[in-house]
Amino acid sequence: MLDTAIFSRFRTAARRFTRDDRGNIAMLFGIALVPILTFVGAAIDYSRATAARTSMQAALDSTALMLAKDLTDGTITSSQISTKAQAYFTALFNNKEAQSVTVSATYTQSSGTTGSTIQVTGSGNIPTDFMKVAGFPTIGFNTSSTSAWGANLLRVALVLDNTGSMNSSNKIGALKTASKSLVTQLSALSKNNGDVYISVVPFEIDVNVGTSNVNASWLRWDTWDPSNYQYSNSPWDTWCNNGYWLTMAQCKGRNYTWNHTPITSDKSKWNGCVTDRDQNYDVSATAPSSLSTQFVADQDQSCPVAPILPLTYNWNAVNATIDSMTAQGATNQTIGLQWGWLSLLQQSPLNAPSEDSTKVYKHIIILFTDGLNTGDRWYGDFSSQSSQVDARMKTMCDNVKATGVTIYTVQIDTDGAGQSAVLPYCASASNDFFMLTDPSQIAAAFAQIGTSITKLRVAR
Repeated sequence: MLDTAIFSRFRTAARRFTRDDRGNIAMLFGIALVPILTFVGAAIDYSRATAARTSMQAALDSTALMLAKDLTDGTITSSQISTKAQAYFTALFNNKEAQSVTVSATYTQSSGTTGSTIQVTGSGNIPTDFMKVAGFPTIGFNTSSTSAWGANLLRVALVLDNTGSMNSSNKIGALKTASKSLVTQLSALSKNNGDVYISVVPFEIDVNVGTSNVNASWLRWDTWDPSNYQYSNSPWDTWCNNGYWLTMAQCKGRNYTWNHTPITSDKSKWNGCVTDRDQNYDVSATAPSSLSTQFVADQDQSCPVAPILPLTYNWNAVNATIDSMTAQGATNQTIGLQWGWLSLLQQSPLNAPSEDSTKVYKHIIILFTDGLNTGDRWYGDFSSQSSQVDARMKTMCDNVKATGVTIYTVQIDTDGAGQSAVLPYCASASNDFFMLTDPSQIAAAFAQIGTSITKLRVAR
């Protein structure tokens, strides 16, 4: 009986033992610990390798861009690329864990539309801390960066304010210095004649197309009179019946009466000025053919002294035109912008040089002004902001940008007139508009624009 009871208790205890799984937790944890540690360790090792690769990518990007700049500047020759690449990369790559690091550079000279390229490739590895237990003592990585240049040829129009207010604070002097520095910066990008062209468009109410064009077929003379003044009364009186000084084109454009018979046969007195074309050709690039599309000869007493310089790579001529600028007259940014646009086109009146269909061109306008639009052929009193001129300019900017031209606009306000309502709109991007308050800032703004343009030619 006792034996039976003892056996029964033993059997019950045995059954409880076989069913008890409390010790399995420790066993399962022990079994799972190895792969868990392996995965965690692998993540740590891979993150170290990723950090090294990211650091290498940044160093290669900078190396490729600096090599491209050195080649375009003529600082190095193609035979020096590998040595210079290693020197730049060594100075830039600061990851201490990477080992067996190698760098190579491959240069491909310009061909067709591809331009010249430099590809810089790097590779290396890091020693692992955890994965080596699984048979992976190192993790390798590699990456590359490419700089391309010369695929984009540049055609740049400098549209520069020559109005009377540019005399104050010597803004005209600061503009000349900044413009010539920009010409130096852009001309350095040209490896061959024609890689970079620049035009100069000085403007006020009108632009000066040069008296050498007096017989050009694209001019019209039906609202031109060389005898603007009625000297019998006052030097500020004209033949316009409104009693305010206007040219014949401006007088009739405002629907006033011109009380004088023009002596149009004596065009030797013309000062080279042209005013706005008939609307809506005043905001278009339509080539001149009929009367309405032709450019209106004018006789503004404040006509810019410096005539428009069409696209050229004669940098001495560009700088000479800039040096000859003087400040006089009121502000019509619209006409300056139109002639900047026209200077980029292969058509009358400025007939830009032809473009190679196998190459890619970047067309750029840089518009600088120190004030607000105050008048044109039809609107404005020449002293306060004209919303009508702004409206014409806004339409002009829409039309220019629709053709793929990049516009940079720069305004300097030293007299508290306030920011233009239209210049930020005309800029191709928000960071392409510059608002300045001191002439000393013009050089920095132009240098920044030059750097931005450089990136259009030296890319990736």
